[in-house]
Amino acid sequence: MPFANYKFPEGTLDHARKEEIIHRTTAMFVEMFGEGVRPFSMVLVEEVADGGWGRADETLTRAKMGLPPR
Repeated sequence: MPFANYKFPEGTLDHARKEEIIHRTTAMFVEMFGEGVRPFSMVLVEEVADGGWGRADETLTRAKMGLPPR
């Protein structure tokens, strides 16, 4: 079963954008593996609370990413 898990800072995506990510990712899986994988494809779009994630040993926040506060 193809599986993708996207994580974004909380409040950066609206419902339409999340839906687009799900559709485009599913289309990529179908392109790569064939139409038979569509019913078994899983795409999770998760929102992470501000400061709840990091990279290269640094906590990321909306401010550090140049995004407005929530």
